[in-house]
Amino acid sequence: MLSPTDRWCFMPSSPSLRVRDLVFAYRDRIVFDGLNLTVGTGRRVGLVGENGVGKSTLLRLLARRLRPRAGVVEGGGDIGFLHQELPFPGTATLREVLDDALADIRRAAERLDELGERLHDRPDDTQALEEYSRVLEWAQAHDLWDADRRATLVCEGLGLVGIAPERAIATLSGGQRCRLALATLLIRSPETLVLDEPTNHLDDSALDFVQAQLASHSGVVVLSSHDRVFLDAVCTDIVDLDPALDGPARYGGAYSDYLDHKRAERARWEQRYAEQRSELRRLRHSVAVTARHVAPDRAPRDNAKKAYDYAAGRVQKQVSRRVRAARLRLSELEQTQVRKPPSPLRFAGALTREAGSQPRTALSARHVAVSGRLPTVPALDVHIGGEQASQLLITGANGTGKSTLLSLLAGKLSPTHGTVRREHGIKVALLEQDVVFGDPSRTPAQLYDAVTAANRRPAPELATLGLVASKELNRPVGSLSVGQRRRIALALLIADPPHVLLLDEPTNHISLTLAEELSEALDSTPGAVVLASHDRWLRRRWDHAELALPTT
Repeated sequence: MLSPTDRWCFMPSSPSLRVRDLVFAYRDRIVFDGLNLTVGTGRRVGLVGENGVGKSTLLRLLARRLRPRAGVVEGGGDIGFLHQELPFPGTATLREVLDDALADIRRAAERLDELGERLHDRPDDTQALEEYSRVLEWAQAHDLWDADRRATLVCEGLGLVGIAPERAIATLSGGQRCRLALATLLIRSPETLVLDEPTNHLDDSALDFVQAQLASHSGVVVLSSHDRVFLDAVCTDIVDLDPALDGPARYGGAYSDYLDHKRAERARWEQRYAEQRSELRRLRHSVAVTARHVAPDRAPRDNAKKAYDYAAGRVQKQVSRRVRAARLRLSELEQTQVRKPPSPLRFAGALTREAGSQPRTALSARHVAVSGRLPTVPALDVHIGGEQASQLLITGANGTGKSTLLSLLAGKLSPTHGTVRREHGIKVALLEQDVVFGDPSRTPAQLYDAVTAANRRPAPELATLGLVASKELNRPVGSLSVGQRRRIALALLIADPPHVLLLDEPTNHISLTLAEELSEALDSTPGAVVLASHDRWLRRRWDHAELALPTT
């Protein structure tokens, strides 16, 4: 065998995966504190949450690649973990890697034959009978008798059949190596699959194949993915690790069901927050005013001084009791008050349609092309104003020129052929895939403040947008990740929205929650939007115009 392995070969099954009171931290940052999770046979759990919330960490803990500080991770039987890099030397060939994936299965077949012959000669050999039963159970769990056919189907489904068997894996592209790593797991068919972003480097046909393979897996699957269609097709449960009203939560059903649960949960959260704010206002008023108005304030009648003093004493006692009760309830509520729900992403400002404005063409492209990058696009018009501003989705395979076309519309690139015209005074902005800021030493807060000051329009506070974490507000943008820089760029667009918004793969490098909010914001914005995306979830739900660029 070429690679070190921790497979539990031919051991009795323990298919349910269990996590109890899990605690894990990186130095001073606590990732999990008392997490509990059980995944039974036949369940396929998708982990969702903000980038950095701990999805990859939890997967590595489940696969025994990390040790928890406290708590227990147990069960799962034979666990297969999707490596980001193949655990083989670069000189290993494709054939050797695939043979290694089948090694345990072939050894199990050989062992069954050996034990069968031994039992044929000595049917009363209880030790051999026990081992035969154990190996047979393992073989059935790993679908031993279909392994060779499965290997062929997996290689075909993941587009590996065109690679020469003797080719060294060091000569493969990064995408080919990722698909080969996934193929070795699907061929092995372990009882538990732990997969971190298994959809990377897969085209639509390969995605459909992997979805079908995982949906039919009889054991346990735990995975994370930014592909919402994939989560919807594969998962039976969703575990949301994002901070919420009641902490991380598990939702039964596919991704679509999870979204329904989250919408209902959001509505309940908003209602609880509103009710509690109302109760806080009432109690504060009661402490200050109402509790003191127990009886009308009037002077005593003649010959009633003694009775008046007695009644006044009773009134004061009632006032005191009511004030104490109101103060106690107010103190309790202030200590346990519901956190305000974060505001969803919205576009405003220049994207707001003017009432009664006449439709006009903001951008117009005719017969544009860029040699070697973009084939000729005969005509493209982007309208603003009127009842319907343009909403256009640009689709096409990698290399067809989607990003190039957006750069042409944004004025960042000149066409080799054809013309692009922009109406005078129209603001056009492009969110690129790789955002680069001119001064990497500036912070998100400084950049945002500069834009809002120049814009001279009301803009939401940066911290309220949910795009930039508080700990990143004053960090130099040059030290932030690609995803964090894209979030900042998106925040700057919200601070000074354009008439025409151009988005290149807008859901890349952002959380699923933000992707959902972004999709809803784009769908409801009155401004013109042109976007290019591979996001299957976004594409399948798009009900506006679409431009498909041909494959050259």
